[in-house]
Amino acid sequence: MPSSGVFTYILKNKYNMSNLTQYHLVYVNENWTLKRAGAERATEIFYGKTKEEAIRLCSQRLQNSGSSLRIHNKNGQIEEERTYPRSADPRSSRG
Repeated sequence: MPSSGVFTYILKNKYNMSNLTQYHLVYVNENWTLKRAGAERATEIFYGKTKEEAIRLCSQRLQNSGSSLRIHNKNGQIEEERTYPRSADPRSSRG
């Protein structure tokens, strides 16, 4: 079995930013909505959910998918970006 460092290296090289599917969590018509970058239709609409609940549900959905999630505020500005799985993050950051 490879050492932890080798395993991390393999995972980081499996995913790079060009391989990650990008999603956006945006506020549309009073509901938080998950959209794949470039798509016209929503991937999922979180009816009646708070932003925190929508983020949690997005995290569960994208956990093993090799994806990037950009979280917007209600005004449409990007507040945060998360990478799933965490090992696919190209940077060593706490964010």
